[in-house]
Order: sequence, then structure tokens, then C-alpha cells
Amino acid sequence: MNTESQRQRAVSAYTDFLNTPLDILIQQHLHTRVESAQQSPQQEEFPHGAASVLSLFHDVATSVPAYKHFLAEHAINPDSIQTFADFQTLPLITKENYLLRHPLANLCRHGQLEMCDMIAVSSGSTGKPTFWPRFFTDELQIATRFEQIFHDSFAADTKRTLAVICFTLGTWVGGMYTTNCCRYLASKGYPVTVITPGNNKEEILRVVQELGIAFEQVVLLGYPPFLKDVIDTGIARGIEWQRYQIKLVMAGEVFSEEWRSLVGERVGFQHPCYDSASLYGTADAGVLGNETPLSICIRRFLAAHPEAARTLFGESRLPTLVQYDPVSRFFEVKDRALLFSGDNGIPLVRYNILDTGGIINYNAMQQFLAQYGFDPVTELQAHGGRGVRPLPFVYVFGRSNFTVSYFGANIYPENVSVGLEQPEIRDWVTGKFVMQVKEDADQNRFLSIVVELAPGEEGNEQRRQAITSSILTQLLRLNSEFANYVPPEYQMPQIALVPTSDPEYFPVGVKHRYTRK
Repeated sequence: MNTESQRQRAVSAYTDFLNTPLDILIQQHLHTRVESAQQSPQQEEFPHGAASVLSLFHDVATSVPAYKHFLAEHAINPDSIQTFADFQTLPLITKENYLLRHPLANLCRHGQLEMCDMIAVSSGSTGKPTFWPRFFTDELQIATRFEQIFHDSFAADTKRTLAVICFTLGTWVGGMYTTNCCRYLASKGYPVTVITPGNNKEEILRVVQELGIAFEQVVLLGYPPFLKDVIDTGIARGIEWQRYQIKLVMAGEVFSEEWRSLVGERVGFQHPCYDSASLYGTADAGVLGNETPLSICIRRFLAAHPEAARTLFGESRLPTLVQYDPVSRFFEVKDRALLFSGDNGIPLVRYNILDTGGIINYNAMQQFLAQYGFDPVTELQAHGGRGVRPLPFVYVFGRSNFTVSYFGANIYPENVSVGLEQPEIRDWVTGKFVMQVKEDADQNRFLSIVVELAPGEEGNEQRRQAITSSILTQLLRLNSEFANYVPPEYQMPQIALVPTSDPEYFPVGVKHRYTRK
């Protein structure tokens, strides 16, 4: 690609982004469904976004050397892929069978790495870094997800907003990506000002106290456990978070609705559906979907009705629930694995990211909730009704290797977290724990949970009993396998309380794992 066409690509994408209001953009994308359905009347299931993903496939098949090679290896002629049913026969790509087998440049269009202007890094579960090149235009697509949150949830189109980036800066994907996207919103006319303390807690607290009062609201963007730590440290130092109209944008971890309520109480949320939002983001392709006031309203209902959640999601734990734009990121589900296709510095077609979950279209979700007498749209109308858009939903569970199996019941960290987030307990624990199945001297199995106490707190028998009873109550309420598979005499977990940063279970500076085998 020559310099001139690269420049044109940037100018036209930026002009579109600046000149297309969010409402019109989402309307246009919803409208593509009607057009694509008309193009292919013989197909019963021509999902929203299918026309765009077919066109992405043909573009990638002709312009990306690695994908050409991949198709040749599987003896696939790209011209034979004409319908959505054809598309669904394409082999899945993964890190192992595709990304790690080709030089970085060959994964980019025309084999030209220089067509990307930025490279981010993800460490992945193996610890070996993976490089993810992208171009300015890729970030603009993702900026629309941030715009959805800032517009629909925070009304930041009309409020002077300080966006404080609390993700780690440097080569890691979160910090720089988020910073850039927030700045594009400012260039589009949003009164948003960005500051980048990164994950430096002292600097975040200083910034909020010295600058926060000059704005109508302050948005903290970071990983949920880190933001909670910042908030709790601030409270310990006498910071009155309520003064700053705090909003939160999070990514990277599944959290419970009890957690959202707890953190919301501490900073003074007025309405939980509008004061925070989580992103489903990956290093591989930026942000795939985002929480909306509607998805949060639904998730809060499901958190209070575990039997409805189990029926909908098929598991005894609550996944992250977001809405997505199928024209930008197209999802499919195969054997409960989420696959997505999307354009990027490295375009991906039917990529298996190893997340488990599912997709639910907008109407199906409304019909399901109606069976339980719940209408989230009416609920949100009481708060002005912003953020109700008929986009499909995708739900994502944390990686399943973090479960433990006990008497054949899968026990999820999310079940235990809710026990520690109850009002009578949450003030003297950090929320971190390690769960494992052990055997006693008689070879009888028991469920062991080691819980980290908050700084300066001490354990005693009364606290241990309170935690035991709270976790057991939530396991029985949330996890039907636990309630039905585990004999009553083995249901009581054995709790140990240890001080903050205990070197064996909670070493400082190491990514925490909630389970041990």
C-alpha cells in the first residue's frame, strides 16, 4: 500500500467517526440486517452482520498472506464460500494453528507490518508475549464502544468529564488503547479530558483530589480489583468520593453484582445501571462488546434470580453480559466456545479465543425475561431510558480452568466471591481467596478456602464462622450442582483466615489464582 492510500484510509475513517453521531451509526448497522436478509431470502438464518463478515472473509483471503496459506493447507478455494452456510464450514483459527505459525508481517494485509502504526503486547496465559499490530482506523472502531458507554451510561456528551486512565501504561494493550479511544471522543466534541496516571495508586489519588472538583464527573478506567483497592485506600485516607460523581469503566475480570453494589456504595453511585460499565476486551481485537444500562439491568435481575440465570446461561455462575455490534465484531458459538471475526491490524476470521459463553439476540432476551415478569426497558425508562438499543447480547464466562470439582459438582470462584461480598463480611476481607479440594487423615475430601484479611484486620473464630456460614449459604443458593451432588455432611467449607499479602497464598506482585489443584 502506498503512502497516499494509507493517508486516505486514515482521513476517511476519521471523517466518518467525527461526523456520524452514535445514534446514526448504530442505526446504520442495525439497518444492514434488513438489507442482508433481502439479499438472501432462501436462507432462513441470515444473522445480523453476516453480509459484512462474508465480505471481510473475501478481503482477508485475497490480501493476507498467512490466511491464504491457511486456506490452501485446508484445500479451500475462497470463491466457493458464497453464503453464510458456506462461511460456517471454514476451519477455526487459533493462536497455535495460525498466529504462532507465521511471521508477524504475513498476518497483516499484503504482508506489510508497516501498514500498522502501533504494536501492543499481551502476555497470555503462557506468559510468552504475543504482539498485536494495529492501525489508527482499528482504534476508531473501538472508540465507538467507548462512545456508547460515555454517551449512553454517563451522559458525557453534556457533562464536563475527567477520564482517569488506571490501566497499566506501556506496551500492554489496555492503557494506551483506552487513552487513545477517550481522546478520539474529545475530538468528536465530547467535553472529555484525559489524564494518564496508569496503575500508580498515589498519582491516581492526587489527580482526583486536585483536578476532580473542576469537572462534573470523574471516570476511573481500570481492572476491577485494582479500582476497588484505589477506592478503599482513598476512603482510609479520608477522601470523600461522593464529591466527584465517580463513574467506573472496567475490563479484564468477571465480577458479581454484589461487588458492583459494594463499590457503588463506597463511591456514591446514584444508579448502578448508569454509573459503571465493563468491557469485554481482548488484546487480539480490542473491545468486542460492552456493558450497557440494559445489559446491567438484566444482569442485576438475574443475580437476584439464580434459577432464571441457570436456565438462560446453563451454569451456576453469572457470566459477564454485554451487547455487541455484529457489523464490527461478528460472534458465533461452537460447542459453547465463542468464535469471533473482525477487522484489525491482524484481521481474524472465525477465531477461537478459548472463551466459553453464548449469544442471545435482542428479541429472544426480551421474551425470556417476560416469562419471569421482568421488563428491563420499562425499568430503565424511569431513569430517562438512555442506553436501550436493540443490539444482540454475548455472555462470557471466566476461563473454566479456574473451577474445582467436588463430588462431581463444579464450584466456581464467582460463587465464593458473593459470600465474601455480603455486608456483614466485606469490610474486613480483601475479596481474594484460594479454593482447593483436600483430603483429611482418613482420606475424606473437604473443600478448603483460604481467605485474605484486609490490611490491619485480624482473624478470630467468630469471623471464621461468619465467613463459613456466608459462603455455604451462597453456594447452596447459586450452585444447584453443589446443593444436589455434595452430601450435606461434606458441604461445610473449611475456612482459614490469613493476613494481607500472606507469602504462601497471596504473594505481592504475582497474578492471583483463585484455585489450586
